[in-house]
Parts: sequence; C-alpha cells; structure tokens
Amino acid sequence: MQQPVDINLVTKMKCLLVDDEPLAIEGLKFYAEKLDYIEIIGTCHTAIDAMEIINRHAVDLMFLDINMPDLSGVDFLETLKNPPLTIFTTAYSEHAIDGFRLNAVDYLLKPISVARFVQAAQRARALFMQKHEQALPKTNNHMNREIYLKQGNEYIQVQWSEILFIESMQNYIIVHFQDRKITVHQTMSAAELLLPQDIFFRTHKSFLINISRIERIRGNTILINGHEIPLSKHRREEFFQVVVDDKLFNK
Repeated sequence: MQQPVDINLVTKMKCLLVDDEPLAIEGLKFYAEKLDYIEIIGTCHTAIDAMEIINRHAVDLMFLDINMPDLSGVDFLETLKNPPLTIFTTAYSEHAIDGFRLNAVDYLLKPISVARFVQAAQRARALFMQKHEQALPKTNNHMNREIYLKQGNEYIQVQWSEILFIESMQNYIIVHFQDRKITVHQTMSAAELLLPQDIFFRTHKSFLINISRIERIRGNTILINGHEIPLSKHRREEFFQVVVDDKLFNK
C-alpha cells in the first residue's frame, strides 16, 4: 500500500521581499530567516525589479510594500496573471481594502511586530500546503468530510455537506447552514482550497456555493434555501459546463 505523503515535508516556500526602504527589507529578512519553512530567493526595491525576478524564478510567497515609486504594490499585483501568495506591507491603514480585494493573504501595518509577521507567514504556509496537498494522489478525495471552524477559542466541527454557501466579508467569511451561520476570520481563497472542488463552486468573488444545495437558477441568480446568490458573468460559462450541462434533462 502506498504510504501517504507528509505534507509537512513539502519544500520550503520560495520567498521574495519587495520594499523601497532598505531598513524595511532588513527587518523582513531578519524575521523570515527565523522560520524554517521560508527560503528567501531575492530582495528588491521596486516593482519592476520584482517582476523580473518572478519571470525568472518560481516564487511561492511575496512580501510586497504598497507605497513604492513608479509602480505601487497594488498596481503591480494587478498586472500578474498568476501571482504568488502575497502579504502586503505598508505604513498606511487605508490601503487595507485593496489587499482584501486582491485576495492578499494578509496585510501588515508598519512597524511590523514579530508576532504579526509569524501569524501572516503561517497563514501563507497553510495555503501553500493546501495547494500541494491537492496535487497529491488520493484514494478518496471525499474521505475527510469534517472540517473545523474556529471561533475565538472554540473549534466547531461541521460536515462540509451541511454547508449551503460561504459569503466573503473583507477579511472574514460567513458560513451559511440550513438553520445557522458562523462567522470565521479567514479568506475566501483559503476556504476554497480546503473544500472539495467538485462539490463547491466559486460563483462570484464573494460567494462559494455547495452545488448539491442549488434549488433553482434564474438568469444570473442562484437560489439556495431562500438566498439569492449572484453568478458573475465571467464565471457563468464555466458554471454551466461544470455544474449544469451533464445533468440537463431537456437539452
């Protein structure tokens, strides 16, 4: 019998540090070098230099300053078709909404404490490990039907089959069930990686649905337990190909 692969043995995250302030780079480097799951492959002071490194090397994680000359971190990230996991760093809290809009792993406000750095790095590592875990061969993708939702100091076990849909609210997600909903401090991207992709579908940047719970589709609206879930135009074609076409009775 083939032994399961220990996901903790997956290679280190290849990390790029981008900041126009040399002292900020040194601070990030000092923290990152203390974590055995991060390998720094480069540092640079502009988005243009960062783009060259990303084009030449595989980058798993990027710490990216927002306020930089010529091209801001936000504008730079928007130019990348397949961006690495990204943690924004900035001295200005008003940019937080941009981080969440671009599905950043986290948003660190300068001066960055070691505790917040480690928290953000661990969140990135969890996403990184989940991606690698999905690429590993599995005898049964639905073997683990239980997941845990963390609320404060509590861990609530739920069956993913009981989830109706998940709604994103900036840096939180709301997990909707038949008779309750649970708010969790987590990103939608992390939730999407954790749940089986043949059961859950991202209909919109703010909604992830359990396709077995669909009651009706009306135009660009999906009805689930009385809730109206939007179906974005750019996901509509894929949604019908993946979810509807093979089950359509009257073609």
